Amino acid sequence: MSEKLLIGWGRRDISTEEPTSIHGQFYVRISKGILDPIMVTALALESNGEQLVMLSCDVTGINGMIVGKIRDRVRELAPEIDAAKVIMNATHTHCTGDVNGIGMARTGLDFPMPPSIKYQKPGDYSLFFVEKCAEAIVEAWNNRAPGAMAWGYGYAAVAHSRKTWYFDDLSKRPGMAGTSGMAVNGHACMYGNTNDPMFSHYEAGAEHQINFLYTFDLEKKLTGAVINLPCPSQCSENEWKLTADYWHDVRTLLRQRHGDIGILPQCAPAGDLSPHILHYKAAQQRRLTLKFGPGEEHYREEYNRKDIAEKICCAFDDVLGWVSKDIRTTVRLRNSVETLQLERRQPLKGEMENEQDLLRELEETPFKTTGTEAEQLYANSVLAARRGRAKGFLNKCEVALRGEAYPCDLHVAAIDDIAFVTSPFELYSDFMHRIIARSPFIQTFNIQLADNQSYSGGASYLATERGVEGGGYSASRYCNDVSPKGGQQLVDATVKRLKSMVGLMLLAVLAVLSFASCDRQNTIAMPSFEVSEESDAGILLAQGCRYKRGQGVPRDIKLAEKYL
Repeated sequence: MSEKLLIGWGRRDISTEEPTSIHGQFYVRISKGILDPIMVTALALESNGEQLVMLSCDVTGINGMIVGKIRDRVRELAPEIDAAKVIMNATHTHCTGDVNGIGMARTGLDFPMPPSIKYQKPGDYSLFFVEKCAEAIVEAWNNRAPGAMAWGYGYAAVAHSRKTWYFDDLSKRPGMAGTSGMAVNGHACMYGNTNDPMFSHYEAGAEHQINFLYTFDLEKKLTGAVINLPCPSQCSENEWKLTADYWHDVRTLLRQRHGDIGILPQCAPAGDLSPHILHYKAAQQRRLTLKFGPGEEHYREEYNRKDIAEKICCAFDDVLGWVSKDIRTTVRLRNSVETLQLERRQPLKGEMENEQDLLRELEETPFKTTGTEAEQLYANSVLAARRGRAKGFLNKCEVALRGEAYPCDLHVAAIDDIAFVTSPFELYSDFMHRIIARSPFIQTFNIQLADNQSYSGGASYLATERGVEGGGYSASRYCNDVSPKGGQQLVDATVKRLKSMVGLMLLAVLAVLSFASCDRQNTIAMPSFEVSEESDAGILLAQGCRYKRGQGVPRDIKLAEKYL
């Protein structure tokens, strides 16, 4: 079967010198220039009439309204692109413009701004962002040309657990009760002190696996790569300048080695992971100082970013060396999107009443009018953010009590024996492991903080049962729209779609197989797959074989139709 592969790359710089509200913290920062470029990067693939377009954005997150605007603009510029199936993701840098126009607190709307501080109006940066995203997607589509690809995985020690557990309940320590609108700690907390007599363990393990999809031209010259890594880009997370964080260092180093290639970063599920190591800080500082020099870093965690980039690039080159033995110019491509309905987190007894009391207290707290303008900006934006978080929690409670499910868009795409799956959440890594372990594909690229046009709000954390039990930021009432059970619903639905995708691809292979290739066995071996007949894909394959032999009727193949 001839399935010529077309590949195109596109990108746009979404940096701005104009002072803009920086998204990523509970306080508002007004940007003071550009530390390094923040980018949007698109990859367009087409094979045998099926298309897969992916967009990576150096932003904290993309809410559903902005996703819809990007897709509408793409339809205007290039109607031939199936905009509904475009996969978008955020790298989760904490130093980007507020693309959603809302942030934790809307600058100048939810709190007073000192008159001398100049800044973009909320929403102006969003319009700029939408246009640049659409341009990058269309550029990638227009740049499609015959090419080839290869894939594999390696290891890079980048992500570490960021939730620490203690023998005692932190909320019962003097002065350690959770702050309204922020974290609610229990036996666990985010970024806790490990040099504590009551420190017990980390909640999550370190996750060092990294997936690569490489693209080439027909002369097998490298043209770009998708890099799928379970770690948010938040080393320099408190900067007052725009930065892509360690992904800038990765791009710089890879292009020094391989030329001006396309680089599309994807953050795999890492709701409980970060690039910060908590129990080995002094040793890490000594290591980085000896490695990169005794001079002062020009910005926060400059050396750690460089170190991370070296690790990723080392894995990149290692994997590139051996996957080059399996470069493919023809592939079977499938792409699907559906909307799931997930169980929401239900409020616990007394939570709403307590939150209403706390909100009244916050609303009675006046904004700061003394001190420097910087002090006023910090204090007032924090107060506004705390009010917003409390209101947001009460709104979520009302929706959950009405019995409404949480709408969640799920993309599943397959390229031969690898697959891409999405989640709009900051998803705990346990959920990723459950999906990968049950996936019928050799490699499964999980993408978190992906688009969710079905939900107008922003992304939230999705914690496991263990995470909720421990509490802390990312697993508190303020952070979770969906329950752990809803997380398992996401896992099960994703695995089901992956299995059906295998069935479709096997049936496509059947179209060109001889009858002899359809011998009835307990296990049917196909190129890159071994599928039990008890599985969905095995049933589809067996029914397809019977139909080809004339032993069945057209309805035998109908089972596949629901997966199209």
